[in-house]
Amino acid sequence: MQRRVIHLRNGGTSLVIDPTTPGLPTIVHWGHDLGDAAQADLDGLALAAEPQRVSGGLDVPARLTLLPLDAAGWLGTPGLEGHRSGRVFSPSFALSTVEHGPSTATITAVDDHGALTLVVELEVSDAGLVRQRLSLTNTGPDDYSLLALAATFPLPAQATEIMDTTGRHLRERSPQRRALTVGTHLRESRKGRPGADATLLLAAGTPGFGFERGQVHAVHVAWSGNHRLAAERTVTAESALTAGELLAPGEVDLAPGATYSTPWVLGSWGDGLTELSARFHTELRSRPRHPQRPRPVTLNTWEAVYFDHDLATLTALAERAAAVGVERFVLDDGWFLGRRDDTAGLGDWTVDPAVWPHGLTPLVETVTGLGMEFGLWVEPEMVNLDSDLARAHPGWILQPGGRLPVEGRQQHVLNLADPDAYAHVFESLDALLVEHPISYLKWDHNRELTSAGDARTGRATVHEHTLALYRLLDELHARHPALEIESCASGGARVDLGILERTDRVWTSDCIDPLERLDNQRYTGLLVPPELLGAHVGGPRSHSTHRTHDLDLRAGVAFFGHLGIEWDLTTVDDDQLAALGRWVEAHKQARDLLHTGRVVHADLPVATADLRGVVAQDRSRALYAYTQTATSLTYPAGRVHLPGLDPDASYRVRLAAPTAALAGPGQSPLRWASDGARSTGRALGTTGIQAPVLYPEELVLLEATVIG
Repeated sequence: MQRRVIHLRNGGTSLVIDPTTPGLPTIVHWGHDLGDAAQADLDGLALAAEPQRVSGGLDVPARLTLLPLDAAGWLGTPGLEGHRSGRVFSPSFALSTVEHGPSTATITAVDDHGALTLVVELEVSDAGLVRQRLSLTNTGPDDYSLLALAATFPLPAQATEIMDTTGRHLRERSPQRRALTVGTHLRESRKGRPGADATLLLAAGTPGFGFERGQVHAVHVAWSGNHRLAAERTVTAESALTAGELLAPGEVDLAPGATYSTPWVLGSWGDGLTELSARFHTELRSRPRHPQRPRPVTLNTWEAVYFDHDLATLTALAERAAAVGVERFVLDDGWFLGRRDDTAGLGDWTVDPAVWPHGLTPLVETVTGLGMEFGLWVEPEMVNLDSDLARAHPGWILQPGGRLPVEGRQQHVLNLADPDAYAHVFESLDALLVEHPISYLKWDHNRELTSAGDARTGRATVHEHTLALYRLLDELHARHPALEIESCASGGARVDLGILERTDRVWTSDCIDPLERLDNQRYTGLLVPPELLGAHVGGPRSHSTHRTHDLDLRAGVAFFGHLGIEWDLTTVDDDQLAALGRWVEAHKQARDLLHTGRVVHADLPVATADLRGVVAQDRSRALYAYTQTATSLTYPAGRVHLPGLDPDASYRVRLAAPTAALAGPGQSPLRWASDGARSTGRALGTTGIQAPVLYPEELVLLEATVIG
């Protein structure tokens, strides 16, 4: 057979596809741009990838295709699982058509015996991401029960170490690594949302890959429900990352003529995690509805007042917020009917007259009169049993039938796939948005889904519930185009590109202890750019860890994200209030750089320090934060390098406000910190600068500016 290998190119990425392998086509290269390779060279690359037959193997060696299947001899995890009442359990597809352009391809294959049609969509985006989606259509006369359908991304032979993230409430996105050995490393989310323990990305690369170097590939599922990611290596030396939705039994039974489409799965690669991450950031920033205006500095009232709502107290808090430069004031939980704690009220989205006898209008007018936007906390997908809604409509609660699920946080989940429940939620939120000038909703989701069934049918319904959530968010945006929405889920338990298609930032974690946030924000930032990461300055003593930190550390860690405050400013003295105001002003001066530039992390040789920053796209300037997280073995700590600068340009490096006056335990001046120092980007990125002597848990900002 004559080969006509397909070469998709865009954004510095090449995807080479061999359409002649048995069953579905095979990706023979994903990664570095191969340039304008001649067709004969591409065909030769595919030929060179063909394996030999070996003893004990099948007569025709199976290939890792776009849909690896048992029928083609694939003995690893199949890309498709399903059946027709136990029949048609081993589908076998023949290639039908391949349509492609310079950066996109649509591949159609048909299983005539199984009465199934498969369409694989591939795109190499302008950012160099590979986007993949599979659609399966039932062309037979009876139902087809779909169990699993996953996108497959091949890995290079050098990718022998995998990295993912895990966590819990108050400690999301903790990295973990292990060798990619023969077998399967499986990560599943069965909680109806990604979950705090879910991995944001599944990455594989050369051993020891870091942020600055080491080839690495990773995939992400753009889906806010149950999902599955796996890294698999076979004894035939094939390695792959696979990803897709995790389906419950009977959740997707395709009627004759019906089609199921997987969520989009996005694959990125890079020489180091910084380059891999930059592709995701570029992709997100190119979205038509990506926030275009400066991200408003936000004060959220939760850790200031909790459920204790009082107009006088909140008015004083709003006045203090405006004085330090806050641009958005968000009233958190406790404003609606019967909501004095977390045991009651969810579902009854009307203002509680016992707390707000004149409604929210007096507070809203105070906030907007001070020049700030007004935002409101809601948890629309949830319901307490102690609520008028639950008493009136118990059948709207997600349940398997005949019993309620185990409670979480004294609450249950509404079935948005039920049209009546959906209408109630939409109408309640729409009424609030019509009545008040609410510019922002903090949209929370404080429990995991268990036994998530539709009370009308008894069938599993996470899939339909998630699609209904997307419709709800889309409909609210259509009615209120200027509305911004934050995705919060027990902190950072619903961070994915499905929800970010419809929201304007994520709440990274309920823990705003700055030491905890260093790792949390670093690894959440692999996917999400800083302007979409909620990062707040808490009070001196952390709500969740009870550790105490100075303002410079708390503010400096929050500085690079979508800055906010979570602190009772009515208790703050004038000196601290002025210091906080200086941090807010410095952030406003820098946010054009912080929220458009390239995020970098230095791979330092010690675990007692952290250096991260943002470099302008033209590399004319950069801001870094250096944090002494613990005492160092050496004293002083030694040099640190500044990644991301133009190697051929000269820069002046100095400390930046508000940390420009170096304190700390050093007993002599640090010359470069006092006077600034000049050097090339190449030297600063390799030899580096002497780190300032700091006490543990202290932070300073550094700036590097091109010398014209």
